[in-house]
Amino acid sequence: MDEGWWGGNFWAHASQLTPRRDPKFLGFQLPTTTTSITAFYHAKQRISIAIMAPTPGSRRTKSAGPPPPSHTLVVDNGAYTIKAGFSSPEIESPTPSIIPNCMARDREKKVYIGSQLSKCRDFGEVVFRRPVDKGYLVSWEAEKEIWEHEFFDQKAPLHCDPREVGLILTEAPNALPPLQANCDQIIFEEFGFPSYYRCPAPTLNAYNDIQSMFPIPPRVPLTPQLPAEILLLIDSGYSHTTITPLLQGRPLQSAIRRLDVGGKLMTNYLTRLLSIRQYDMRNDTYLVNEIKEACCYVSGDFKADMERTWKGPKGDRRLGYATAGGIAKDYILPDFHTRSKGYVRDHDPNAAGKLKNLTTGKSAEAAEDILTLRNERFAIPELLFSPSDIGLRQSGLPQLVMESLSALPFGLWPGFLANIIVVGGNANIEGYLYRLETEIRALAPAECIVRIGRPVDPIVSTWRGGATLAKDVDTLAKLSVTKQEYEEHGPVWVARRFGGKE
Repeated sequence: MDEGWWGGNFWAHASQLTPRRDPKFLGFQLPTTTTSITAFYHAKQRISIAIMAPTPGSRRTKSAGPPPPSHTLVVDNGAYTIKAGFSSPEIESPTPSIIPNCMARDREKKVYIGSQLSKCRDFGEVVFRRPVDKGYLVSWEAEKEIWEHEFFDQKAPLHCDPREVGLILTEAPNALPPLQANCDQIIFEEFGFPSYYRCPAPTLNAYNDIQSMFPIPPRVPLTPQLPAEILLLIDSGYSHTTITPLLQGRPLQSAIRRLDVGGKLMTNYLTRLLSIRQYDMRNDTYLVNEIKEACCYVSGDFKADMERTWKGPKGDRRLGYATAGGIAKDYILPDFHTRSKGYVRDHDPNAAGKLKNLTTGKSAEAAEDILTLRNERFAIPELLFSPSDIGLRQSGLPQLVMESLSALPFGLWPGFLANIIVVGGNANIEGYLYRLETEIRALAPAECIVRIGRPVDPIVSTWRGGATLAKDVDTLAKLSVTKQEYEEHGPVWVARRFGGKE
């Protein structure tokens, strides 16, 4: 294997991998600079590349102003959780805090804000209010309450004075301009941060050591090149799943794809199935989400697993149905008195008989409320690969990856396919990585290598990339907008600046 594929200079080796037998690519050589790459896109494909992050080297000279903040607050403002923490060159190993991005009210009308949710002991009928909807921050009224509690309260572990720290804040790709303008206004005018960098969340992953995430390390130790030269990022989170090709750390706008399947949709679908088949769980979505995370897996052979969990013809139960070939699991529901958390155990075929003894008191286990999951375990995450199962008119994730690449010149495909990284909470689902790699490999050209890597903790990967960027003071200063610039040039200029047009 050519070592250039394992994290070295991709451009030095790409021409060897271009399929020369196709007349379209005869004599084609990949460009070696960012400028020529852009020119190549216009000349060969007649497409425009929307650079959503400014080029560090293209920033005009700043006017004299206050010195940059010594510390930076890095906030990956996700729909389900906020990943936040401080970073600077003086902090050797920055560590994030994971904070629920919600406000909740329990059945006793007690309100929990952000991290206070850990104090809740009864999640039955808890009502949530989330400031992020479908991936976009739409309610700053709620978000401000969470931020003020987590960042600006004197007792908060991440307490800071916003006038003394810089800010890196993530957003979903293709955020609406009015939402972006509202965010900029609140950051500068209400919170008063002296400097601020707003960017699509996928771009920060380019500042991680990408090659260390692959199961097969480079044969020769390589110094990480930051940002990563070429990367295809698959971010599957709470609201949706996005596919973002990154070149030199910048997203290629025309190739970004979105699948409207995320953790929220899968939890809602599991809630519906359980409510129809077993208990009514419609008021216990928090608990159903925990069941999903504890029990679900991505099937390597969906059809075979469905056969194993099939009950059999009516009136003739199949012999192996009781345990479903080891697939069936029992989830013991919490009673919120003796235990506040549920747990998983192997399926007990005699559980139904024990429940019948509940009124007679013959069995201590009869008092347990048990949910038995069979095909629900793998049918839920299958939506990532077959969204048409619930009527969504979208392609599955592997097909969307190829659709994303189809918007790019074929000569770039080998680099992207060899450097695929998965992040987000759904990347933790058992079997997800194997199934994704298997199906993409089947769709990709035979001459292309397919490698898919996953960080040790895919939930905080974006934050860690931001923390690494914050350590590079010069680069961050070129990317950020200061409060002085905001006041001098106005919100329209800031929008153009973060859009790469200034």
